Amino acid sequence: MSHEEINQNIASIEENRSSRRSAILMGGAALAGLALGRTAFAQSATVTDADILNFALNLEYLEAQFYTIATTGMTLDQAGIATKGGDGTAGGAVTVKPNAKVAFTTPLLQKFAAEVAMDEQNHVKFLQSQLATAAVAQPPIDLMNSFNALAQAAGLGPSFDPFASETNFLLGAYIFEDVGVTAYQGAAGLISNKTYLDKAIGIHNVEAYHAASIRTRIFQAGSAVQIASQMIAAARAHLSGATPNDDIGVGVISGAATIVDNDDNGMTFARSTSQVLNIVYGGGPAGTGGAFYPKAMNGNIK
Repeated sequence: MSHEEINQNIASIEENRSSRRSAILMGGAALAGLALGRTAFAQSATVTDADILNFALNLEYLEAQFYTIATTGMTLDQAGIATKGGDGTAGGAVTVKPNAKVAFTTPLLQKFAAEVAMDEQNHVKFLQSQLATAAVAQPPIDLMNSFNALAQAAGLGPSFDPFASETNFLLGAYIFEDVGVTAYQGAAGLISNKTYLDKAIGIHNVEAYHAASIRTRIFQAGSAVQIASQMIAAARAHLSGATPNDDIGVGVISGAATIVDNDDNGMTFARSTSQVLNIVYGGGPAGTGGAFYPKAMNGNIK
């Protein structure tokens, strides 16, 4: 999607916002009437640290695949990074268009994207090593139809290709990083082993660095891309089902930028496993999946 297409799709949305709350609610009209809500897996008292780490590993597979394909044109397996489970179960396939490598024209952005790809690959390998034989295999991942569905839900049009341009790449990355930050924030309190907790916080912090860098670049890209991010944020908040809403798009509110995605107390939004699943499944049935995980995640939290 080009800058012109984004402008055409969002021209009717008013640009003057009086509060962070109104920014969150952008795109509400486009979302009205969509049957996107659902009840996901409920966190129980019997969930283990391994369950939480495997939940994180599922998310890291998704991010690592996106960035590796965007920067190299290869999937993780093609790049020599295993996606099989600790028990030898083969990893699922990745649905993506042919020749999906992004044609970067900005050297600094290309180098940043390569850095994020390496970080996400390292997250996958680290979690696999910590979980050992308990590590789940990569589930089937969809990086094509999923983006089209989200574009429709957000009111951005019938389709969206995150690999088509640098701008589209930034918006695709924006979807993942903010969700990853909120997922780690929400899961931290569920981890009982302090060593695991320390490592999870370390990954959370890196995801937050990624998110801030991507949101800064979206802010610098101008109003059309900013408004697209606000529409995506509204879709994520709607899918999450949190009350109050738990997402802020990139823009300017009362003279201040909203580069940092935080609440009115200046703190990171936290999402439960169910709320994260609501987003990455696109509202698909609990345990069945949809959107980025068409056959659901692997593990006990799905």
